[in-house]
Amino acid sequence: MKTESILVLGAGELGMPVIRHLAEKARNYTTITVTVLLRQATIHSQDADKKKNNDALRELGIELLAGDLSAPSSELVSIFKNYDAVVSCTGYGSGAGGFQLKLANAVLEAGVKRYFPWQFGVDFEVIGRGSAQDLFDEQLDVRELLRSQTRTKWVIISTGMFTSYLFEPFFGVLDLEKKSINAIGGWDTAVTVTTPEDIGRLTAEIFFAEPAIENSIVYIGGDTVTYGQLADTVELLSGQEFKRTLSNMTEIQADLENDPTNFIKKYRSIFGAGRGVSWELEKTFNFQNGIPTTSAAQWAKENINWKSTTN
Repeated sequence: MKTESILVLGAGELGMPVIRHLAEKARNYTTITVTVLLRQATIHSQDADKKKNNDALRELGIELLAGDLSAPSSELVSIFKNYDAVVSCTGYGSGAGGFQLKLANAVLEAGVKRYFPWQFGVDFEVIGRGSAQDLFDEQLDVRELLRSQTRTKWVIISTGMFTSYLFEPFFGVLDLEKKSINAIGGWDTAVTVTTPEDIGRLTAEIFFAEPAIENSIVYIGGDTVTYGQLADTVELLSGQEFKRTLSNMTEIQADLENDPTNFIKKYRSIFGAGRGVSWELEKTFNFQNGIPTTSAAQWAKENINWKSTTN
């Protein structure tokens, strides 16, 4: 393993499992260190949850480095140049308007050997430019930038959607109180989902794979299900019949046109169209390497109190 110093950007819902699994794998190599870049205020925060996260990171032997990704690019370059690899777990919450391109350019200017950009999600190239989710165009810009050079090796990990989102009220698929399930686009429309824990574990496996994975898009997946299969699973786990409703693309697009800046409605349009949001599990890194992952049914069984849905 030639990489000796790894810098992870962010320690949120995805960042924490990525950091934890990288640290666990790094223990097999005496020369490898893992550092996480956090805001100064986060490192010294008295907030109970943040303090708990920081303590957990330190217990793993992770170094906490103060830095702000909103700083000028020159400051980021001065930080990144001290590391062999950068793994970005920033999410979209850090903002659009060139943020991901800014990070990628700073990584390249710093001469980082390996870069795992924030591309954890759908297949942006299948979806293409000009989609309902305007953030995706910048993801394609980042890919073009990385492909245009040879100095920095890159790996993009396509994960699909977080598994939990299928069951969250905000996504508008499952309503446990009303005992209804709404298909986005169609009952045969499929979606690939993966838990953050599985993404973290598989990211570490991909990072440390031998021979090294370079300049590649790697697909992973906890499960690929249609909305019809999801409805069957929900009824099986709850022991009850759920009302099934359908939001076709005409309805979804009209809904978005009436509220064009709504982040969730943009995503519903993407997932309803069904392009680039699912792939066969047989093509995934985890399937091909015999690594078990959490299915949608397993996640639902372990994380939802189905008894509370029974009247």
